[in-house]
Amino acid sequence: MVVSIIVATSLNNAIGKNNQLLWHLPADLKFFKNTTMGCPVIMGRKTFQSIGRTLPGRKNVVVTRDKNFNSDNQFDLIVVSSLDEALVKMHNEHEVFIIGGGEIYKQSIDITDNIYKTLVNTTIEGDVYFPEINLNEFDLTWEEKHLADEKNKFNYTYQKFERKSIL
Repeated sequence: MVVSIIVATSLNNAIGKNNQLLWHLPADLKFFKNTTMGCPVIMGRKTFQSIGRTLPGRKNVVVTRDKNFNSDNQFDLIVVSSLDEALVKMHNEHEVFIIGGGEIYKQSIDITDNIYKTLVNTTIEGDVYFPEINLNEFDLTWEEKHLADEKNKFNYTYQKFERKSIL
């Protein structure tokens, strides 16, 4: 199974504040949807609550230590108590995506094969940050730059990092 992270960060690696995204970039939302469609998405409880619903066309897995977590009977939602349990439940899948938040990213960075990152060309202070990508462990294998437009307020760059193979 391939474990991938998908994330959008500011130049200073901020990813959120007050359980919300820091920007509205429709192009990035489309990139997220197209990249993750058909694959399971694994997220923390706070990320799930900020989205407010399950994402269609994907198995939705929520990691929470809250024994009283109520998913309001969301269809297509799998609730687990750890990242390890989520990965065991998804072991037959070709690829799974870790979609946040900060704590789940920290727990998964060492076992991740690919990182799909949208680098948003702005510096915004947040209360949640993405861990630094160790370039001794990952290679930048793809990059696509985009300019701001009438729908997307900031310049942004799609990037793909792949874990270096151990020879």
